[in-house]
Amino acid sequence: MSTKGRIPTGYDNAKALSVPPGFASRTAFTLKKVADSGEATNLKVVDREFKPEPNKMDSLLNNSDIENFKTSFRHRPWILHDQFDRASEKCDSELGMNFPLRVHLPKGVIRGCPTCHDCQKVIARWRPEESRLPELEDAPVFHPTEGEFEDMLKYIAEIHSKAENYGICRIVPPPSWHPPCLLKEKMTWETQKFNTYIQQIDGLQRLSSKRKPRKFHEKMEAKRPKILSGDLESSADTDEAKCFTISSDSESGPKFTLESFKKQADEFKSQYFCNIDIITDPNVNSITVQEQHEPSLLSIEGEYWRIIENPSEEIEVLCGTNLKAQALRSGFPVKPSAAEMPECSKYVESNWNLNNIPKLPGSLLSFESCDNSAILVPQLSIGMCFASHCWRTEEHHLYSLCYMHLGSPKVCYGIPGRYCFKFVEVVKRQFPQICLSEHPELLHELVTQISPSTLMSEGIPVYRCVQNPLEFIVIFPGAYHSEFDCGFNCSESVHFAPFYWLPHGQNIAELYSGQYRKTSISHDKLLLGAAKAAAGVLWESSALKKENINHQLWKTVCGKDGILVKALKSRVKLESIRREHLCDNRLLSREFEDDLVAATKRECSICFYDLYLSSIGCSCSPNRFACLRHAKQLCTCPWSAKCFYYRYGIEELNSLVAALEGNLKAIHSWVKKMV
Repeated sequence: MSTKGRIPTGYDNAKALSVPPGFASRTAFTLKKVADSGEATNLKVVDREFKPEPNKMDSLLNNSDIENFKTSFRHRPWILHDQFDRASEKCDSELGMNFPLRVHLPKGVIRGCPTCHDCQKVIARWRPEESRLPELEDAPVFHPTEGEFEDMLKYIAEIHSKAENYGICRIVPPPSWHPPCLLKEKMTWETQKFNTYIQQIDGLQRLSSKRKPRKFHEKMEAKRPKILSGDLESSADTDEAKCFTISSDSESGPKFTLESFKKQADEFKSQYFCNIDIITDPNVNSITVQEQHEPSLLSIEGEYWRIIENPSEEIEVLCGTNLKAQALRSGFPVKPSAAEMPECSKYVESNWNLNNIPKLPGSLLSFESCDNSAILVPQLSIGMCFASHCWRTEEHHLYSLCYMHLGSPKVCYGIPGRYCFKFVEVVKRQFPQICLSEHPELLHELVTQISPSTLMSEGIPVYRCVQNPLEFIVIFPGAYHSEFDCGFNCSESVHFAPFYWLPHGQNIAELYSGQYRKTSISHDKLLLGAAKAAAGVLWESSALKKENINHQLWKTVCGKDGILVKALKSRVKLESIRREHLCDNRLLSREFEDDLVAATKRECSICFYDLYLSSIGCSCSPNRFACLRHAKQLCTCPWSAKCFYYRYGIEELNSLVAALEGNLKAIHSWVKKMV
């Protein structure tokens, strides 16, 4: 039987392999195979001589086999351990690949025992001599005065030009800023429990998803567009896309109170970073002494990247993330708290209270009518040492403000928003499996950590930012960012959208549509809501001679060069082009009935594009709609059976643009519409 295109079975035949990726030398070296017996202390070590011969790979493997082989060996230190994904193992067996090279890392953390499920034994120890501390420039830090700190949105606008080029910055409030942390209250601290999940830090460079694989694929399949051709439907499936699987990063952990979680987190850190000395005395037996050691932030950071890039044990930690503030409790005081604690009153209405930020005057999210939207609700994050948030951008490229209530510092990394597409290309090169999928939005479901040093070598600038308790971190639109905790801490974050976000909002709405990705907010609804509010302010200012601080804010974004006017004009032009090319005179037209669409967010059934301004419907499917770009893919019915729905005519929208530019007649016309 011919063996061409297949790897010979048996370890002895492994000599036919070429040098593994990442090794320049072709000289002989020794592989150590470790068989895991289930206990961290019982390890078998077998040394085998492995002398690779160059340039034999192509003769042994066909193209498909080569890609599977390379994928299996990427991202892991060769000599230390070789970790195949389960999907790769399956492919290997089908292809006749029989490598007895797989080893498992010993457990570095063991939780629970027959007598106590809450106990933990940390066997792993930090290795300062192998530190992988990245050399990075620090992001800017701002120290506002009492006066500057009064208006959050105004202050962000003032530092915007200095900080946006870093993607991230830190704001240290004035010394007088000491809001009470409601998480410390006895009922919350000792009795309220929250869910945690297990995070395997040594595996963060592997490809994983936010969801379990089965549900992940169901979601992908549901979102894949169907191409209609007559009465037939065909999807863009390929064999590679169907067999593409990734591991899950959502394994549930136990429930904790804040008090019990802090105890668990402190014990983990103290055991991991303790110094072990063995004292030998001829008169007595050897004594092992553990000395408690509080490592520096740089030591923790270097050890964190050592675990990720060159792990020696499995390191599992627990964390609670994306916890809605209502589920546990916001750390900031709200109105009931003010009645109970008078000292809270000035913080209840503060611009920097995260519960108030989405609805502040001048925040576009104030025009989002759904108060229960996840975008508008602050999210709590409870972490311990090494607990991580991997590289990601904020949804819709919104701004994000994070405040740390208490605990150990958090080390954050930021990439300027202008490098977001280059970052995506680097991730695709690091994980070519992504390119096998027919779903572009898959990238946004991944959980993976890439070293800042690797990104810097690819020409992507990365900046470090260390957040301490009582400090804020700002994330700017489109900025990829990641962070990890240096010990137990509690932080809270929320999104906001000042006027500077508008250009980003429109771009990301079009990008999401091209990726067949659902939107969480309606960009058009926020834009039109802000435009109508601005027209009302201009009317009060010019005709009624009313002036206040908010009026001045709105005036700065109006006028021919105003950022709101430019965003509206750009959107109206795009809508006009689409209506002109996709909707002819034969198409029946109707205005939206607001009472029918206000309760729900209407979206394109093909690409999920938001349909606030216009849509196409058909009598064959009354509850199904399409955007103007996918009108012909909605169904196979004749064009005459379809209907064009719109909220505003193009003339009305152009009139609104003229109003914001200062045309009094147009201002008056729009004020009459809104009354």
